[in-house]
Amino acid sequence: MQSTLIIGDIHGCHAELLDLLDRAGIGDDDLVVSVGDLVDRGPDPTAVVELFRRRPRSLALCGNHERKHIRGVLSYSQQVARLQLGADYEDHVRWMATLPYHWERDDVRVVHWGLYPGVPLDEVPEDVRAGTTSGDARLRERFGDRPWYEFYTDDKPVVFGHSVVGPEPLVLRDRIFGLDTGVCHGMRLTGLLLPQFKLVSVPARADHWEQVRREWQAPVLRTLPWQTMTFEQIEKKIRSLRDPELDPSVLDRVQEWVTTLRGALPQLRECLDAEVARISETAGEEFGRAAAAHPAGSWLLRRRAGKLSPEHLGCSSPQQLLALASAFGVTLSADPV
Repeated sequence: MQSTLIIGDIHGCHAELLDLLDRAGIGDDDLVVSVGDLVDRGPDPTAVVELFRRRPRSLALCGNHERKHIRGVLSYSQQVARLQLGADYEDHVRWMATLPYHWERDDVRVVHWGLYPGVPLDEVPEDVRAGTTSGDARLRERFGDRPWYEFYTDDKPVVFGHSVVGPEPLVLRDRIFGLDTGVCHGMRLTGLLLPQFKLVSVPARADHWEQVRREWQAPVLRTLPWQTMTFEQIEKKIRSLRDPELDPSVLDRVQEWVTTLRGALPQLRECLDAEVARISETAGEEFGRAAAAHPAGSWLLRRRAGKLSPEHLGCSSPQQLLALASAFGVTLSADPV
């Protein structure tokens, strides 16, 4: 008899996925269904994605983490996964965009996270099924602070993930199954084996997210567009990325870089004023034409017109400040990390 194994959030934990398939006795003819969130936080999202892409009897739903990649909304865990997936990232994201938001057959229905009890799944908004912030807002409007599954009264069993329920699965009334048991956080990976509706789980081999976020901190920070961000955005980003459990040295280097760049403002102001005075003396009424031909032309024109702030010299970003410095032959580091 063919079996179906519905698996909770895998989050790039390929070794545990193989352990679970082995523990459940899954063969080539059996169906494997993921509730979504194949990627992010774990050590090997590439192998997880490729298993579901290449294995004929496999199906994955679109979770909120896949949806973030599809929509280009990349926070830290997505930035890590983008680097882990490497050159195949765009191809894998295109595949993610083909994934359904629910799966249902006569004996079971599966979503990544939410649904409206009594409403057909294809009529439930995608963001509710995927478990996004906007979807959670819809659920709160409908059910208040109580979880949606407390209102589920259908006879057909429903399986979901998304919300970590602890190291053991959530089972209510023998037909509501929450399978996210936090494998990427060092707990367990859990599956539901059908037709027996038997729970199967394996322990995590490590607290993967703790290890992954440390390992990939510097590579991710190197990919951020520090030069084109405003100084205000940089300060905000540094504050948001501070974590007492991570090495602060990379962020410290970014902060030191910003301090060094800003420290060059007095020298650049002197260069501007000296050049304005020189061009005024040599060009007279032709100042505008002469200044426009200078590499720092726009700054010179604004400085002479009194439209340039002496505090930041019109440089709201490192890129602008570096361009001004280059125009006067002042060497500043363009690389913060």
